[in-house]
Amino acid sequence: MKEKIDLSRVPQHIAVIMDGNGRWAKKRGAARIFGHRNAIKAVQEISEASAELGVKYLTLYAFSTENWNRPQEEVDALMHLLVTTIEQEIPNLQKNNIKLMTIGDLKRLPAECVAALKKGIAATANNTGMTVILALSYSGRWEILNAIKAMAADIEAKRLTSDQIDAQRFTCYLNTHNIPDPELIIRTSGEMRISNFLLWQLAYSELFFTDILWPDFRREHLYEAVLSYQQRERRFGKISEQLAQS
Repeated sequence: MKEKIDLSRVPQHIAVIMDGNGRWAKKRGAARIFGHRNAIKAVQEISEASAELGVKYLTLYAFSTENWNRPQEEVDALMHLLVTTIEQEIPNLQKNNIKLMTIGDLKRLPAECVAALKKGIAATANNTGMTVILALSYSGRWEILNAIKAMAADIEAKRLTSDQIDAQRFTCYLNTHNIPDPELIIRTSGEMRISNFLLWQLAYSELFFTDILWPDFRREHLYEAVLSYQQRERRFGKISEQLAQS
């Protein structure tokens, strides 16, 4: 399937809603954290496959603001898994020339998680290949409200006027201000919703839904999503004839 991909038309930014870990574990009669642990293989494989295709940015929806409402035992296990995974993956990130970034309300994360993230970000800061962005304690509504508050503070401090506000200016206040909008968003597990993810940024993203549970997601499934993306006509409000003339 990889041979069918036009490498000149690979999306520069792919975002993934990694869903289905709990159901994967339940099918095996195991606790939900078992599914989260087995999801690491999917993250590793998709990160490597994306880099090989020439993807520049890969955003992974790892933990939403709503996920804080899950049972405390699961949240604690996820936070511990995050710390150990980042520490273990730094050598692989270095080997593959991958830079690590994060978006979200990091103030809510435990101190050891923040420390691990800072360590991984610092260690990979000079890497020039693909950038992997972990969305942690993140939601689209939180990000938009946070941006509005920051803009209001700048207006109050007379650093900004309402006449200066437009879409481009607003984008500068988002967590993703230095990251291009995703061209392709993938959601696993058969659910067909965006779950408060990158609400501003996905205005013209192509959506790809698959029934595959995230721990089973492999590079061939990524190739399938990219091929689907390449078969679509991206018009951005225009009509096909206008695109043909450009």
